[in-house]
Amino acid sequence: MKQIKKNILEKTGVCIISALIPLLLILDAIQTRRYDDLASEVSNLEQKQEQLVESNKTLVSNISLLSSADRVEKMATGVLGMHKAESGDIVRIEMTGRKK
Repeated sequence: MKQIKKNILEKTGVCIISALIPLLLILDAIQTRRYDDLASEVSNLEQKQEQLVESNKTLVSNISLLSSADRVEKMATGVLGMHKAESGDIVRIEMTGRKK
């Protein structure tokens, strides 16, 4: 009787292990697929980051060019018709009284 129970337990154990092998292979395939998807997403995000960095460099360069003192002065005098203030054009206002 003990031999029969032992035989049944061995066969049951072998069947369970045999059933687990395909299950583990399926789980491995699922994890591999998830890893590949995430690796692809990381690659896409890195490419997008490179593009944004290059775009940012271009924008910073354009800001530097557009805000240069020479360009601002040319725009002020040429386009807007402004001129440098002379000492007679400057009005100073003094405030007297109690400070709050």
